[in-house]
Amino acid sequence: MTHFETDAIRTQLERSQFKEHSNPLYVTSSFVFDDAEDMRASFAEEKQRNIYSRFTNPNTSEFVEKICKMEKAKAGYAFATGMSAVFSTFAALLNSGDHIVSCRSVFGSTHSLFTKFLPKWNIETTFFKTDEVDSIENCIQENTKILYAETPTNPAVAILDLEKLGAIAKKHNLILIIDNCFATPYLQQPIEFGADLVIHSATKLIDGQGRVLGGVTVGRADLIREIYLFSRNSGPALSPFNAWVLSKSLETLAVRVDKHCENAFQLAAFLENHSAVQSVWYPFLPSHPQYEIAKKQMKKGGTIVSIELKGGIDAGRQFLNNLKMCSLSANLGDTRTIATHPASTTHSKLSEEDRQETGITDGLVRISVGLEHITDIISDIEQALQKIKL
Repeated sequence: MTHFETDAIRTQLERSQFKEHSNPLYVTSSFVFDDAEDMRASFAEEKQRNIYSRFTNPNTSEFVEKICKMEKAKAGYAFATGMSAVFSTFAALLNSGDHIVSCRSVFGSTHSLFTKFLPKWNIETTFFKTDEVDSIENCIQENTKILYAETPTNPAVAILDLEKLGAIAKKHNLILIIDNCFATPYLQQPIEFGADLVIHSATKLIDGQGRVLGGVTVGRADLIREIYLFSRNSGPALSPFNAWVLSKSLETLAVRVDKHCENAFQLAAFLENHSAVQSVWYPFLPSHPQYEIAKKQMKKGGTIVSIELKGGIDAGRQFLNNLKMCSLSANLGDTRTIATHPASTTHSKLSEEDRQETGITDGLVRISVGLEHITDIISDIEQALQKIKL
């Protein structure tokens, strides 16, 4: 059995007649058949072959195969974006009248999906807080079908115990779905702890350079089959070009994430002692509330450092305005360090009550730590903090 880094580099589809070293880009909308019988058998799925790039494409197949190996999953499907992966996964598996139990601390668009759109189809969601894992069973109803969570959470990097979630899902015959975007398959494999499906926004660390959009869901083959059938007809397919970029990006995922984590840990340790900072959340800091759980299920602490500034929303805005090198962007997982103020941006559409319950306070700043030299990252953040006027 080969190692993670080797699988990321050496997993490749069969070479063409040109014997290319690196997999080429297959920019085509469709594929041809040898004869009528070949075409019939292909559409009847008696043959495993490419038909139309809305269904499959050699580039998307290679990307999915790599993610499956990394996550120890049986099958997968790739999507145009992370949110199309989230929506398509739920739309494929749920029927009218079904119920979801979800952690309240989820990405803003996922929360909107649960509260504004799925209810149109009579699908309701009950939320639990990150510190209420032991009370999840109180949320489960007779019609509950899915248990869903992010860990680490966005943006406050809370950690949920995957082993406990897996045990609860198994006990109640629920489908456990984990958004593993912040950790990547390099730092954490939720399937090992009982997850049935794992979702990634490949736009983030999997790409790692802020170039393309993409998403992927991997896990149990029977569930992926349902997701495939839904997506084949609804059309949220990942483009061949983006799949090619993402597959190449996976070849450097381990070395990139190692450096991201090293920088993030050093920044978190620095900020923990800064006079302008009220609190720091980083999973591998001993001060993190779920430090022991993070150490149990993650290889390293991840790339996101969240801080609570003294002075609330005004301090947060001043801090962003004072940055010189670090970028202001809604993205994360880039080579460039990015700072975001969730209360006024990514989670601004949530009510104040929902923001407070998910730990998104007015002074919370999420820092996606990049690959610049750590001294330069700290220097820019320190000068921005020093200029805050309370």
